[in-house]
Amino acid sequence: MAAHFGRRLRKGAATTAVAAAAVAALSASQAPGATGANQDRPTAAGSSTPAPDPSTDGDATGNSPYYTDLPPLKSPDPSPSPTIGTPVARGGTEAGIPATVLDAYRKAEAELRATKPGCNLPWQLLAAIGKVESGQARGGRVDADGTTIGRILGPQLDGNGFALIKDTDHGAYDGNSHYDQAVGPMQFIPSTWAWAGRDGNGDGKADPNNVYDAVLAAGHYLCRNDWDMSTEGGLHSAILSYNNSQDYLNLVLNWMDYYRKGSHSVPDGTGGVPSHRSDDHTGRPTGTPTPTEPPRTKPHHKPDKPHKPDKPGGPASPDPTPPTPPVPPKPPTPSDTVDHLSDAGTGKLTARAGDDFARRISTRAETRTGTAVGKVRIRFTITGDTDTTFAGGEKVATVATDAKGVAHAPALQAGEKTGDFTVTTAVVGHRAKGVDYTATVTARTADTLARTSDTPLTCTPGGEFADQVQVKATYKGAVADQVAATAVLVKSEDDPTENDKGPSFKDADGKPVRTLTGLKTDDKGLLTLPKLYADDTTGTFLLRITTTGGATLTVELEVAAADAPAGPSPSPSATS
Repeated sequence: MAAHFGRRLRKGAATTAVAAAAVAALSASQAPGATGANQDRPTAAGSSTPAPDPSTDGDATGNSPYYTDLPPLKSPDPSPSPTIGTPVARGGTEAGIPATVLDAYRKAEAELRATKPGCNLPWQLLAAIGKVESGQARGGRVDADGTTIGRILGPQLDGNGFALIKDTDHGAYDGNSHYDQAVGPMQFIPSTWAWAGRDGNGDGKADPNNVYDAVLAAGHYLCRNDWDMSTEGGLHSAILSYNNSQDYLNLVLNWMDYYRKGSHSVPDGTGGVPSHRSDDHTGRPTGTPTPTEPPRTKPHHKPDKPHKPDKPGGPASPDPTPPTPPVPPKPPTPSDTVDHLSDAGTGKLTARAGDDFARRISTRAETRTGTAVGKVRIRFTITGDTDTTFAGGEKVATVATDAKGVAHAPALQAGEKTGDFTVTTAVVGHRAKGVDYTATVTARTADTLARTSDTPLTCTPGGEFADQVQVKATYKGAVADQVAATAVLVKSEDDPTENDKGPSFKDADGKPVRTLTGLKTDDKGLLTLPKLYADDTTGTFLLRITTTGGATLTVELEVAAADAPAGPSPSPSATS
């Protein structure tokens, strides 16, 4: 079956009207509304495959072939689960999903529910895609860590009946240094995996051959662009972005509906592997009955007499097989004409941690002579040690260029990691020189500090201050949350060095501490310091609080005997 799998079907290329009718019929009977999916998408003339949608990022699989087996007409028969809270069904073999693969689907659903709740991704959608892409990892042939036993590869995408995608990973994932091939149980092409890959099993690496990694990556891929799987539009757009074919969409919807009606776990390696594929070269899916031909009858006329050869010098006999006319070359697509990408007036990219970048990246697609190219998809990818994302929480965004050839990336949202990172650009489906952008995230800052109370801070020698010091930080009048700060009991206004006498904080062992570092304001911009304690020295002492960004506040602390008159007194620190 592994050898069979290496020839996986060419998507839609050889799908016949018989197969399309079968899918449509099953859609009508098992998945209401499926047959009308994506009716508003443009379709190439004479083809059932929708034209690419420029708002998507291309196909995860590079439109590689897939298994076309349909789910049984009779749905699984649900029954109570022996394990509370885990729905199962007693159905046929098609309802069985290998245990490790099923675990990967459910874990991915749980993670996406937490990280992208608006996506509403059901695990049955992942199972449906896994079924048609690899037959649930070839029936669950995975090891204990979820890595496939042997690589699952699609055909090389060399343009010979398939898309033309030259090598992008130097053969690292697919072992092919000339052309890309779809890899793993969810059939990602290397160029897509480079940005969409995820570490689903926590081993520190993203491996397309690992079912946990591949399934989680597929979930994030489907949930990008803020698509909501609980809506028809979001669900259909996501599936078509995985493999841009109406037949593929209908098939996945049918399997998803089938699994929703019931499924159960089977041991790894015992799942069934489909046998019908979309790249069957007979002109119909494997296993489809040959259309019945009418019986042939004997001719009633006499056969023609043998043709006499022409006399010498007579006219030459016509060639019974006229030459095939040359196929005209395909006109270049807009992407084919792009020579390079250039900046379109982006400007300096900088933001404080946690803020949105004020500027958006703008990139222009141009021909060799500098002419703008519209309707070209540009992929923006965030790279480097950063937690900055595009709006929506993604590291990758794809935007089509406008009539002026310019694509505006979504707004960047700075994370908490400070420093520089890079945003790279590329033309989707075409090699052209890109342009890189350096962006910087600076630390959160405050420009103002103020006490939240005007109560004097007083204490008797050897005692503790009744009130804790609390301040509020703001930046341009707004709350400055998560801003780093330090607090030091200084010697005087002009001498910021640490005082060696007077009030102090205490460490865990009760020893005096007069410098606090690593402080940070809360989400309301408030900073509350620990309790302060006085030694036997009386006088007025100074506590200086400083934040990132330069905001500084000096607070007076008064230590006086109980019977001493109130009022300012010279600080012993000032004369020491």
